[in-house]
Amino acid sequence: MSLLRPQAQTPLLNPLPPLPKDPSEIKLSASIRNLELFLKFFGFCQYNPLSFSLSWLSFILIGIVTPILVLQFAGCSNCQQYQVESFELEFLISQSIVSTIALACISRSLRKYGVRKFLFVDRYHGETLQFRDEYIKRINHFFHFLAWWILPCFIIKTTREVMHLIYVKYDSWVESVAVLIAMIVSWTYLTTIYLSANILFSLVCNLQVIHFENYGKLLERDLDVSLYIEEHMRLVYYLSKISHRFRLYLVLEFWVVTASLFVFLLEITGKSGINFINGGDFVVASIVQVFGVMLCLHAATKISHRAQGVVAVAARWHALVTSNSGDCSTATNGGRNSDGSTAGASLTPNYSDSEFESLEFITPVAPMLVSHMSSFYKRQAFVTYLRANPGGVTIFGWTVDRALINTIFFIQLSLEVWQIALSPSATAARSLRGESCSRIKGQQHQRAEL
Repeated sequence: MSLLRPQAQTPLLNPLPPLPKDPSEIKLSASIRNLELFLKFFGFCQYNPLSFSLSWLSFILIGIVTPILVLQFAGCSNCQQYQVESFELEFLISQSIVSTIALACISRSLRKYGVRKFLFVDRYHGETLQFRDEYIKRINHFFHFLAWWILPCFIIKTTREVMHLIYVKYDSWVESVAVLIAMIVSWTYLTTIYLSANILFSLVCNLQVIHFENYGKLLERDLDVSLYIEEHMRLVYYLSKISHRFRLYLVLEFWVVTASLFVFLLEITGKSGINFINGGDFVVASIVQVFGVMLCLHAATKISHRAQGVVAVAARWHALVTSNSGDCSTATNGGRNSDGSTAGASLTPNYSDSEFESLEFITPVAPMLVSHMSSFYKRQAFVTYLRANPGGVTIFGWTVDRALINTIFFIQLSLEVWQIALSPSATAARSLRGESCSRIKGQQHQRAEL
């Protein structure tokens, strides 16, 4: 008895061909993939125990162990004159600490969210079609900006190391070349990690600046005021997520850099015979660390300024709409206080840290609260809400704006001026000035007697 072979069944409907991807989405995915490869190369993407171990092992070997071995075991002549060991160790400790903070904080966030969700804190995660070109431009600018700032510092560092090798004679030229390569590679590795973390924070802020710049165009559309409030609450919530993710990194970076600069200033002003050969690393470290802090503060201030500028845009929109309509004649003082407290009380939710990251956006305003209000009162309540909730990047409650930057600048300037005034060089200058003044007075007294 022969077995019947099953005949191949022909599908009733031909399968639909896959939809072609949008070219902008392909470019955006490629840009994010290139950024992720760069971050993996420098150990930021610690997705599993193996990558975690390799990342920190590379960091310890290249960034810490290599320069320590060079300083301790490289035999040289004229070391006492052209190399101050305390300077080298303090420079290495300072650079290692700021790079460790950068690697630990950024890798923790990337391990928790992934690269795409780390960059785009909004609920669309970069899927918004109208902003893709701007997204691609900002992400690609990351590499240009990093290279633009590392290159001049790299030239200064290389020049210093070459001059150091010229004056400090090692046992052989092979050892000299090995020391030069080891110190430059170690410095480049640590500096790239530190600056990459700062530029990543700037990139995250700049990606959200695009949404705030587009918010003014949203007001040009004839929508309900509750939709404007809901969208603004989303934007402010996204800023809160940025602040929540980076607040510890910003605080640690600021205090470590401030302490490092203060120690550098103590060392430079407390010793004589400082030149570019034995103290050039202080110059390079100060430039890199101060630039990193100012880059973060500038990015946070920029997005805070854009968020606070929405108030002026909304006030201008309210004035233009009111002047072109006749509903402002119905405004009374009694209606201004009728529902303001109720609406304001419902727009201030409190969340714990564990619930903070799990929310997509804050609950929108209930339409029942504003359905009975006139359009004038709706717009007036909207402007009042914006004035009370300007938004911005915060660090444990402190809004990072121009006022805070001015405060930080004058505090650091006061510390430096105070330290310079107590330095031995300043004391010697004052003594010389006093001696010259007394000598001039003595000459004038002798002339008067003659």
